[in-house]
This record gives sequence, C-alpha cells and structure tokens, in this order.
Amino acid sequence: MLTVTCEKPGLLTAREVQKPARGEGEVLVRIRRVGVCGTDLHIFTGNQPYLSYPRVMGHELSGTVEEAPAGSDFAPGDPVYIIPYISCGECHACRQGKTNCCSGIRVLGVHRDGGMAEYLSVPAQFVCSAAGISLDQAAMIEFLAIGAHAVRRGNAAPGQNVLVVGAGPIGMAVAIFAGLRGATVTVIDGREDRLAFCARHLKVAATVLLGADDKDELSRITNGDFFDIVFDATGSPKAMERGFQFVAHGGSYVLVSIVAADIAFNDPEFHKRETTLLGSRNATPEDFATVMAAMRAGDVPSEALNTHRMTLAEVPTRFAGLLEPAAGVVKAIVEV
Repeated sequence: MLTVTCEKPGLLTAREVQKPARGEGEVLVRIRRVGVCGTDLHIFTGNQPYLSYPRVMGHELSGTVEEAPAGSDFAPGDPVYIIPYISCGECHACRQGKTNCCSGIRVLGVHRDGGMAEYLSVPAQFVCSAAGISLDQAAMIEFLAIGAHAVRRGNAAPGQNVLVVGAGPIGMAVAIFAGLRGATVTVIDGREDRLAFCARHLKVAATVLLGADDKDELSRITNGDFFDIVFDATGSPKAMERGFQFVAHGGSYVLVSIVAADIAFNDPEFHKRETTLLGSRNATPEDFATVMAAMRAGDVPSEALNTHRMTLAEVPTRFAGLLEPAAGVVKAIVEV
C-alpha cells in the first residue's frame, strides 16, 4: 500500500509498504480521506512537543470498512470515521470517562503512525459509523470535536459574550459550536482573510483585527465588560498570556492551544476577576456525537471549510504549500 512518512522536519516521502493485517479486536479501515491538521503542519516544521521521527502523520480520518471482527456491527464497505485518541481505558482519567486526557494516550499520527496510508487497523472501539454524512465531512469531525469539547468545557450559554482568539480551524470550530449554543461570538486574529471567512461563513457577531487599538475595540463591543468566556486557539505563548486581559469579571478562560512553554499571568488581576482557568485537550466520544448531529442537521459549513484538496501521492510535493498564508488554507483534505 502507499504511505507517506515524515522522515524528519521538512522531509516527506511516499513509498509502498506492506498492507497491515487486521489485529485481534480491530477493524481494518480502507482510508479514504485525511484532514490536514495544525498538528501535522507542526510535525512538518519540527514544532510538535510529543513526537519522534519518522512518523506517518494523519489523525483526521474517514474511510470504509475493509474487514471487521466476527459479530461486529460493521460490514465491509460501511463508511466510518476514526477517533484517533487511543486511550487505555484503565487509568484514573479513563475511569472517569475523561478518555481525552488518558495518562497513557497514544494519538494516531503523533505517538503512533497515523492514516496517511491506504489502510489502517484500529481497535474497534475507536471506529464509528459515518452514516448520514459524506466522507469529506467525516474527515473533519475530529478538529470540529476539539472545538465542541472546548465549548463544553467553558459551558457556553445563550446570551453570553464569547471571544475566540485565533481564527485557524480550531478557533473556527470553537466559534461554530459556541454560536450553536446561543452565545454571541467575537473573533480576533491578525489575518483579514480569516476574519472575513468567519464573518461570511460562520456568521459570527463581530471580528477584530489585531492591532494597536484592538483592546479598545473589544471593550467597545462589550460595553466595557469584556467576555464571559475567552477561548485561546492561537498556539502562541504571548497571545495566551495576553488573553487574560479580555476575561470579564467572573468569567472563564479556556486554553485550547498547547505550546512547549510556561504560561504566566498577573495574580492580582486573576483573583480580582475570580477567573476560572481551564485547559481543553482533544475530545471525547460525546463531542464527536455532537459534531455528527450538527453535520446531519446542516449546521456546519463543511464545503466552505474544505478549501484545498490533494491526493496522497501528491502530499510530498504539495504539503509545504499549505503553510503559505497567501494560499488561504482553512482545511485541506487528502484523497486516498
């Protein structure tokens, strides 16, 4: 089968390798679509803290069942998506149902080889039916589930003012699901094209361009109160630290980003606001189900989000171009 491996930062190779055999209790999936995530871009540029090379990237995955265990609910040809967070099921977090932060988690495409390949054998409990949506949509469930999980962590509610800092795909996912909960959503970013996309396709209430007067504009939008919930989706330590300033008194700050850095904040300001600080990692099956329901209801602008496409064989030569801001990439999908 064809597979694409990131040998080291900046180097992708395509080669033929042996097709995997289905493991016991696993489903052999014929991969059909792979969404390209910011994590994949970080792997390519050498800025992913949990990874060793070489690695087959790809964790936003959809496909069709090739082989399934006897007695399984799956039959060959069934459309599926894959939950890429391979959790142990036994640790403290898993016993509480928090499989997204399993202490021994193995994420496909990060801790173990992922789905930039024609076939992948995955434990059956991490393979889910994609009936009722397209394979393209199914390949976008994972990044949208991260946004849905963050919104659930922040407990966004109707009438609240929500700020999303960073208008990349994860920030857009947060904006979508905060809006579906009835919150009034503002997005701030340094790229005018991303802000225009949010205004046009996500129907956010306001957008703010980073600049000398951006804090004044955020204050004006909220009549000086700032935001009930601030979500950081920037991947920038500096931005993450600055975001504390935008939280209203009694508000919450949800860090969706992960960076290889220490994050500091002003303690008197933190206490004065009685700020709730939350981390948000990955997603749970509940969040994937939330995304599925929203997709089936037509509440996710899937076609607009998918701005770029390439085949698996084209990945080594075209992948670097996804890093160019001028390309206007929101979500690229690899066709297998």
